[in-house]
Amino acid sequence: MKKAILSIAILGIFFSANVSAQTETSGREKAYRATHTKVTELKHTKLKVNFDYQKEQMGGEEWLTASPYFYPTNELTLDAKGMLIHEVALDNNGKKSPLKYEYKDEILKISLDKTYQKNQEYTVYIKYTARPNEVKQKGSMAINDAKGLYFVNAQGQDPNMPTQIWTQGETESSSAWFPTIDKPNQKTTQEIYMTVPDKYVTLSNGILKDSQKEGSLRTDHWVMDKRHATYLFFMGVGEYAIVKDKWKNIPVDYYIEKEYEPYAKQIYGNTPEMIEFFSKKMGYDYPWAKYAQISGRDYVSGAMENTTATLHGSDILQKPGQLIDENKWEDTIAHELFHHWFGDLVTAESWSNLTVNESFANYSEYLWNEYKYGKDQADYHQMSDVNMYIHNPSDFKKNLVRFNYDSREDVFDLVTYQKGGGILHMLRNYLGDDAFFAGMNDYLKTNEYQNAEAHQLRLSFEKVSGKDLNWFFNQWYFGSGNPKLNYSFTFEPVKKQVALTINQTQEQPFEFPLAIDVYDNGKPKRYNVWVNAEAKNTFNFDVSKNPDLININADGILLADITDTKTPEQNLMQFTNSKEFKSRYKALTAIKDQVGKNPAATKLLAAALKDPYFRTRIKALQLMDLSNPEQMKVLGADVEKLASNDPKTLAQAAAITALAKTKDKKYLPMFEKGVNAVSNAVKGTSLNAVLTVDPSKANALADKIDLEGASEELLSQLLPVIVKNKVTSQMSNITPLVAFYPFIKFQNPELGKSAEEGYNWIMSSDNLKATENITKIISHAKGEMGDNPQVKMMISQMLKDGLSKKMELLKQNPQNAASLNKQIDAINKAIEDFK
Repeated sequence: MKKAILSIAILGIFFSANVSAQTETSGREKAYRATHTKVTELKHTKLKVNFDYQKEQMGGEEWLTASPYFYPTNELTLDAKGMLIHEVALDNNGKKSPLKYEYKDEILKISLDKTYQKNQEYTVYIKYTARPNEVKQKGSMAINDAKGLYFVNAQGQDPNMPTQIWTQGETESSSAWFPTIDKPNQKTTQEIYMTVPDKYVTLSNGILKDSQKEGSLRTDHWVMDKRHATYLFFMGVGEYAIVKDKWKNIPVDYYIEKEYEPYAKQIYGNTPEMIEFFSKKMGYDYPWAKYAQISGRDYVSGAMENTTATLHGSDILQKPGQLIDENKWEDTIAHELFHHWFGDLVTAESWSNLTVNESFANYSEYLWNEYKYGKDQADYHQMSDVNMYIHNPSDFKKNLVRFNYDSREDVFDLVTYQKGGGILHMLRNYLGDDAFFAGMNDYLKTNEYQNAEAHQLRLSFEKVSGKDLNWFFNQWYFGSGNPKLNYSFTFEPVKKQVALTINQTQEQPFEFPLAIDVYDNGKPKRYNVWVNAEAKNTFNFDVSKNPDLININADGILLADITDTKTPEQNLMQFTNSKEFKSRYKALTAIKDQVGKNPAATKLLAAALKDPYFRTRIKALQLMDLSNPEQMKVLGADVEKLASNDPKTLAQAAAITALAKTKDKKYLPMFEKGVNAVSNAVKGTSLNAVLTVDPSKANALADKIDLEGASEELLSQLLPVIVKNKVTSQMSNITPLVAFYPFIKFQNPELGKSAEEGYNWIMSSDNLKATENITKIISHAKGEMGDNPQVKMMISQMLKDGLSKKMELLKQNPQNAASLNKQIDAINKAIEDFK
C-alpha cells in the first residue's frame, strides 16, 4: 500500500496553523492487539460473482475449503460485512447439505456437520449478496474508505467519468465482498468467475484460465494457484485498453484508460526492468505467474499491491507534458512491485508488524532510484521521506513495531513507511551490501508463502552476518524516537588534537555508528566512530590546527535530528568538498538567510548551479534573487544557460522563474518560446514569466497550458494569473489548491488570498466539474485531517459559504437547475461528511 497523503506543503499548513492533523484515535487509550489466533486454516477460496450496477451490489457464491489449524473444532467463524446471507451448506463433491448458521455484527458463525481434526478438510458453500454501501466500518488517514467493493459511475450518469468496479482489501475489507477470515495471517489459493457485460475487461489475481461469452455477458475465470493473504484478493472491471509487455516468460500487462493508451509505456514501461533488478538484487526471482497494473477512479488511497494485480489511483495517468518533466508515479510503481516479495510472498503476521511489508516497499524506492538514476537521486528521495517523519513530532513516541494501538489503521503512518525505510538504510550500511541483501534473501526463502514478523527479519540478518543485532532492533524496531544531536569541539594546541563532544538531547540515548568529517587546512578527513548510548560522547582527532569545520553524519546515513550552526564560508567549504549529496544539499539550504548578504553564499550558489544533480541546481535557483545586481553579475550567465538548455526540464523551468524576477524584457523571446514547449513545467513557468514582464498578454496565453495533474509548485505560480484573469478553461485544474484556501492563508497569505478568490469564483459559477473536484478532494483529505474539531469547523464553514453562493446562483439562473442541483447535492454531501 502506498498511502495517498496530502502534499508536504499542505501538511505543513495544518501544523503551522496549530490545527495539526491527528488520527481518528488520538488521545484515546490504546489497546493491546494480539496477533489473530488461528483456529481455522483456509485452503482454497472459489467465487462466482455478478454485478448489479443499478443497486451497486454483487451477487456471490462461494466454496470455501478449510480445516482446523491445530485444535479440533465443529465451528467455522467468518468475517462478512454488510451482506445478505441466503444459503449456507456443506459441499461434499457437489452435494449440498444445509448447515446452521448465525449472522450478526458482521460475523458469520457456521455450525459444521461434525468435529473436524487438524488437516481434515471440508468445503462450505455460501450464497450471498455483497452490499458495500451498507458496510459500517469507516476509513482512516491511510485509506479513506473501507467498504471493500467500489462501483464508480455505475449508472453511467456522469459523462466525464468511466464506469468501473474495483476492490480494496487492506486492511480488513475483503470481507465486504466475500465471507472470509479477514486477517493478515490467513493465506489461501483462489479462483474467481466474474460475469460482466462483454464490453468490459476484467482483472483478478493469477492467470485468466478461461473466458466464456453468453449473449451480451461474458464470464472470465481467474485462477491463483499459490497461497496469498485474503486482503490481497482483487477484482477490477472496466473499459480499459490492455498494453502487453513481458519479463522473461512472465506476462506484464498495463490496464489503462483508452485516452492514455498511447502513453502506457511511458508511464509503466520501466516495470520489466524493475522486475529484473529486484529479482537479481535479492537473488529471488519474481515469484508469481504474471504482473498486471490497473488504475481506478476515485481510489481511496495511493496504490495497492494486490498479488499480481496492482491497483493505482488515477493520478498515475499522465500525459507527455507531465512525463517529460518527471514520471511522478514511478516510485509508487517500484513500491507496489517490491511488495510482491515483501508483503505478498512473505506477509506481516499482524498489522503490528506492518514494517516487514511497508518499510521494505518504502526502501525499494531508494534501491530503484539508486540503480536507475544514481545515488544523489536516491539520497534526495530518502531525505525528503525522512524529513516528513522528523518534522512530525506526534510520531516521535511511536515504536516501529507496536502492539498497542486503538485502530489497526494507525500503523499506516510516517513511522512505518518513511522512518522504516530510513532504518533499513542504516542497517544496510552497518552490515554491508553483501550481508544485507543475503539477509533479505534468507528471510524470503525461509518464510516464502507464509507470514513473518520483525524478529524473523532479525534472525535472518544475524544468521547471514554472524552479528548480534538485538541492540539495533531493540532501539529502532521495538523502541521509539531517534537521536537528537548537537555538538561542540575544542582544539588542544599542545597535543594538536581536537576534542569533539556529541550530545544526545532526547530522553533515551541511542548507540550507533557515525561518520565524521574533520576539515584540516580546508580538506576533510573521514572518521567512522561508535557513539555509545550515553548523553555525551567525546572523540579526539589529530589535526594540525583548529579545524576549519566539523561535519557530523557526513555520509547522511544516521536517521537523526541534528542541530548545528555554520558560517556561509564553512557551508561553502562543506559543499565544495563533500562527495555525499546530503552534506552538499544541507550546506546549500543552510545559506538561505545569507543569500545577498555574504559573498560566500553567492559563491556557493554559483557552485551549486554546476552541480551534476538537477535537484541541487533547482534549489540554488530557488534561493537566488537575480533582481539583485550583485547576484545577477555573478550568476546571471549560468542561469541563462540553464534556462535555455539544461537537460532536465524541471531545472530549465526553475531557471526561467529565476530570470523572470529581473522583469527584464530582453528575456521575453525566451519566455515566449517556452510557452510552446512540450514540458508542462517549462510551459507553465514561461507563461508566468511572460506575464511578469508583460501582464497585458494574460488573456491570450493563460489557457495555453494543460494544468490537469500539474505539480503544486506550478499551480501555485499560475493560480493568481488564472484567478485574476478569470481563465475559465483552467477552473477545474486549480481545485487542488483552492480547496484548502483556509489553511494556505496561514502559511502564505498572498497565495491564500488568490486561492480564496478562486474558491469563491468556482462557487459563484456553474461549473459542475470544478465543484465536484473540490468536494472529492476534500472528501479524500478527510482521513488526513482526523478528528481535529478546528479543522472540521474550518472546512465545514468553507463548504457552507460555497453552498450559499450556489443557492444564490440557482435563484438567479433557474434555467441551469439540472447542473446546479448536482453541485448543490455534492456540497451538501461533503458538509454531511464533516459533521
